Parts: sequence; structure tokens; C-alpha cells
Amino acid sequence: MSTHSPVQPSRRLALQSTLVAGLGLTALGAKTAQAASAQERFMPQGASTLAELGKKLAAAPRRRDFKTTQMVLENRDEWDAEALDLVLAYAGQPKQVWNNTNLEGPWLNLMRNAMNAQIWSFKHPDFLAVSATHGSAHLALYDDALWAKYQLGSLTKGKAKTNTWIKTSLAADADPKSVEDPKGVYSPADNSITVLQERGAVFLACHNAIWELTGHLHAIGHNPDKVSHAQMAAEFTNHLIPGAVLTPGIVGTLVELENAGYRYAG
Repeated sequence: MSTHSPVQPSRRLALQSTLVAGLGLTALGAKTAQAASAQERFMPQGASTLAELGKKLAAAPRRRDFKTTQMVLENRDEWDAEALDLVLAYAGQPKQVWNNTNLEGPWLNLMRNAMNAQIWSFKHPDFLAVSATHGSAHLALYDDALWAKYQLGSLTKGKAKTNTWIKTSLAADADPKSVEDPKGVYSPADNSITVLQERGAVFLACHNAIWELTGHLHAIGHNPDKVSHAQMAAEFTNHLIPGAVLTPGIVGTLVELENAGYRYAG
């Protein structure tokens, strides 16, 4: 089973462990609060339901203090259950889930186009785009520290040395009221996970993708700290980008999303 900080032999050490975990959650909470503030800037007029989801997701816990994990997650405290519940229960319409597997593909551009057309062409400001992220696309959901430590750029055949998918361009600073700006926040110049999150999109992470990638790295000896496979998988989980929602497995979660009324986009 996945575990958090191990039980300590003394109450004093236990309190210290709790404090350290609390500080970690505080730091993560600060990042999600910043994202929520930015989201207010980009939220389209009339998107009250989407805005409310953004606030609730920012407040929902993300578990990033794992010491170890396991192949199959069996308990709700092993993934971001509260945040995923919010996504599944979203009452706004329409809502679409993208099965994103190819890091080098046009997935962010397609999500951006869908959001633009739904919001301004079809007048659905509460439209929610969800990325069901796995396969090589899942590399985009790890933070810069993990990319550097494990040289994840090598998995892109040298095409990217850092996680460029979370970087923002100058377009992100453009006036959000300028919908038609060809170099603005809604343009191809801003195909960024971070900006799409600020616009209300949700990026789901996949435990199975984490387990299988770390299993591969462990098998080839790419293991700088000489830890077990389960410990490495926990580390990768702890280094998901702010705002990502960890699921027990994307393929299985797609069923839950479709049962909840999400339209599938492959």
C-alpha cells in the first residue's frame, strides 16, 4: 500500500514529521492559490460554474508527500480523490475529455481551439476541457526539478531539454479582453498547460504512467538515489505540476468521466 511519512517512535518526532508534511502542503497550497488568482483574470464572462470549480479545485488537497507507492491503487487516499470527485461532479455544460497520449502531438493546440470555439462561437462560457494525460504526454506533467534530476529530455530524443509545455510566453501577458489578438492569450502563441489551466482546463495525471515509466528507468539503472521502484514512483508522484489531479489510472478514469457525461475526444 502507498504510505505517507512513517510512524515515528516518539511523539516529538511524530509532531516534527507532521509539521514538515504541513509545510509541504502549505507550499503547494500557495501555488494553487496563485493559479486560482490568475484564473480569475482569464475566466470568460458568464462562466460562474467554471469559476466555482476552479476555486474548489484550488482548495482541494493534492497528496505529494508519498514515501512509497504500489502498482495498483486500492484506496482513495492514494490519489487526488477529492479533486477528481469535483471534476466528475461538474454540473456545467458542455464538458469534454481529451485522451492525450502523444507529447509531440497538437494536443494543447486542439484543447485551446475547442475552448475558444465553445466559449466564443457557441456561447458556452462554462465549457470544461479535461486532459486525460498518459503515454509520452505525461512527461509534461512533471516539474522542472524532476526533469533535471532524471534527464527526462532524453526521452524526447533531444527535442526538449526542459519541460517547455508548462512554460508561458509573452502572449500570456496580453489583454484577456482582446479575444481576436493573433498573438494574444487565446492564440497558438499560448499553447501552454499553465495558461490553459488558468483558463479553466483541468489536467489529469495517471498513476499507471508513473509506475510504468519509473519501472523502465529502474530497470535500465537510471536511478541516481538507488531507491526501489516503489520509492521512485512515489518521488515522481510528488513532483507532478501544480494543479494536476492524480488519478489511479487514466484509461479506467475515462470510463468514469464518460459515465459522468463527458464527451470523448481522441
